Amino acid sequence: MTDQAGDTALVVTVPEAEPLVRRWRVRDIGFMAHVTVLVPFLRVDRVDDGVRRELRELFGRHPAFEVTFREVGRFPGVVYLAPEPAEPFVRMTEAVVGRWPEAPPYGGRHDEIIPHLTVSDEGAVEPAALVGELPLTGRAAAVTLLVCDDRGRWGEVTAFPLSPAGP
Repeated sequence: MTDQAGDTALVVTVPEAEPLVRRWRVRDIGFMAHVTVLVPFLRVDRVDDGVRRELRELFGRHPAFEVTFREVGRFPGVVYLAPEPAEPFVRMTEAVVGRWPEAPPYGGRHDEIIPHLTVSDEGAVEPAALVGELPLTGRAAAVTLLVCDDRGRWGEVTAFPLSPAGP
């Protein structure tokens, strides 16, 4: 994530993973374990009532779902848990970017959307230490809008429920 004051992000919080992630978190970022839908989103001064209404409608078209984390993965510098299924996260990201193409995932730095739940910086945890803690299962029921403050901490602004019609 970026840590610029006024940046926003859209995430699905995973409270079931927080006890595991908290043990390995290198620094306090202000909110719990999550799978990112989109970061950065729009600058906070662009997120008005109309944008919030559109986000509520957009995410309300996506069903809530159960998500399980069975595998540990790595990106350069990061250890993460891979969500199963990953496709609903990809579909939500694509839907937001389809509406706000000026906000590509991770600022357009990556070609592929790879949903993940960051555990910690690489070197702070060995993936083998996590395997015994898996699988973890939770329910993706809402997407939360976060905003970064001038100290680099992220805070929750509001949550947009997913459709309860999901499995």
